[in-house]
Amino acid sequence: MPIIPRCFDACLRLYTFNKLTGQMLRSLSTMSTELEKPVYKTEPAEGSWRLNYVTGNLFSCPEDEALAHCISEDCRMGAGIAVMFKQKFKGLEELKNQRKLPGQCAVLKRDRRFVYYLITKKKASQKPTYDSLRRSLEDMKSHCERNEVTRISMPRIGCGLDRLAWDKVSVILEQVFKHTNISITVYSLPEKTETKVMKENMRR
Repeated sequence: MPIIPRCFDACLRLYTFNKLTGQMLRSLSTMSTELEKPVYKTEPAEGSWRLNYVTGNLFSCPEDEALAHCISEDCRMGAGIAVMFKQKFKGLEELKNQRKLPGQCAVLKRDRRFVYYLITKKKASQKPTYDSLRRSLEDMKSHCERNEVTRISMPRIGCGLDRLAWDKVSVILEQVFKHTNISITVYSLPEKTETKVMKENMRR
């Protein structure tokens, strides 16, 4: 074969190789750049809410955690754990002056914490509904978000003397708070101790 065609053939092969190599390098560079770009999710992120359970005294929780429990519009607080809230935090007239209705939430500020009074019924002798509990929790959530409250401790709200079912109440808590960063800790006394305390606090 003549020398010139051989040279031409070799040059053509070298040119083709360099062209393919260049394309591959550009492709790898593009891929690398794409990998470095941040990935944004279009769906809203779930909140970091949690529901924790503790066996023990509710009032032993950290002093900077908010507290919550259920009361009636008339603010009687004459039975169950409500008696202990009334004795510990006082403020009966302050609560009444807020004129909250069933489905709303009254609030006291005590030192480094808020104390929430979920108004779930009109009179102490009545029973709450799941709807009034949900609405009062929504009202509490709004106050928490405005005031950057992220931790709340509470008893099994509505499930003592008010006889609501905890399996339904816990679902309501999740539905109300799941898109927030609010964690809720539910305190329960040992069964025998709880029965004793409830009897001692009946209609004081």
